[in-house]
Amino acid sequence: MAVDQELLKVILSIDNLEELNRFFEDIFTPAELDDISLRWKLLKDLHHGLTQRKIAEKYGISLCKITRGSKILKNKDSLVLKVLNS
Repeated sequence: MAVDQELLKVILSIDNLEELNRFFEDIFTPAELDDISLRWKLLKDLHHGLTQRKIAEKYGISLCKITRGSKILKNKDSLVLKVLNS
């Protein structure tokens, strides 16, 4: 499922970090924001070389949650990998 293009344009148009945070708090539930934040944290940890087991212990999550992030970073064309490398 692709992200709605209009929503992406709205997010891109918000250039104030506090306003972007407020917008996210308005449209996402606390659980959704937690999931997004956790995904970003584990992607950064993987990129920094932490093992999946260490990340699972650190956040109290299953290895299954981490596997997707690992696959993303193994893809040389991944935009996430490009962002983390910059």
